[in-house]
Amino acid sequence: MATEPQSVTSLEVAPEQERRGRMLRYSLAMTIRFVCVILSVVLHGWLMWVAIAGAVFLPYFAVVLANNVGSAATKTKSATAVAAPTISIGADAFVNASSPKD
Repeated sequence: MATEPQSVTSLEVAPEQERRGRMLRYSLAMTIRFVCVILSVVLHGWLMWVAIAGAVFLPYFAVVLANNVGSAATKTKSATAVAAPTISIGADAFVNASSPKD
């Protein structure tokens, strides 16, 4: 059975690069959260509440984004379906096989 050679464009991202990208996204989100905490102390009024909401809800979104493995291009790629060969045996093969050959 001949298989197609693997294309360079269909290769996944190296695990080290993927891990580095996830760490950078998480670090950026936590930096924004830190800024929100500082702003919630400095600001007053409705901006203070926006900063508090950012500081409270940002960790959830940071974890979701950091755990998002792969890019959108790899998620849309679908696996090729492999069809197993089927064998059909007619009834005549069983009738001929059961008759004794002398």
